[in-house]
Amino acid sequence: MTVENWVNPFDNPELVAGYETWYETDGRSADIAERRLIRWLLSGLPQAQRLLEIGVGTGHFARWLASAGYHVTGVDLSAPMIAEASRRGGVYLVRADAEALPFSDDTFDGVLLITALEFLPHPERALQEAARVTRHGIVLGVLNRWHPMAWKRKRSGLPVWQIARFYSPFELEHLAHKVLSLHNPQTTWRTTLLPGLWWYYSQLPLGAFIGMRVLFSQ
Repeated sequence: MTVENWVNPFDNPELVAGYETWYETDGRSADIAERRLIRWLLSGLPQAQRLLEIGVGTGHFARWLASAGYHVTGVDLSAPMIAEASRRGGVYLVRADAEALPFSDDTFDGVLLITALEFLPHPERALQEAARVTRHGIVLGVLNRWHPMAWKRKRSGLPVWQIARFYSPFELEHLAHKVLSLHNPQTTWRTTLLPGLWWYYSQLPLGAFIGMRVLFSQ
């Protein structure tokens, strides 16, 4: 699959229109738990102030990070997503391909891909680009292949889930070490949205959402 013939489901105006609504309704608990885990992962990036979020979407997480005092830039390939994020304001936005970021090497202290990596046509290339533009490391947030939620979404038939590549924590860790080996990465992961303990993150590989910090040692 190439970027040229890849059909981006996030270009669908209906999906864009309902994106923030999900966080305010059915996804409210997930949003709280995911933010808590992302905050903890970011605390392990040394002196992180300038952040890039790849796959910024409507800017949901980027606006939250900006309100917490970070200097945030968001990129997304979807014109409708960027337009909605711009309408909501709060962060600097660039329409760009995750595989060809328009930034110099080491521009940012850290890069985030929150529910983005699993939807990209070439996740390996996106990780390489993310590593190029950051000095300290990457924070990943992906849906856990081992959780029933992933199975249900795959069976839903919706285009956005049909293109998704879900990972287990160990598969995600393997991918990071394989693609980013030149950076001698140190990986730390937790999952959250565990059954009955949605607000808690732990080393159990069973939560619906995986958060991983990839810290560069050189």
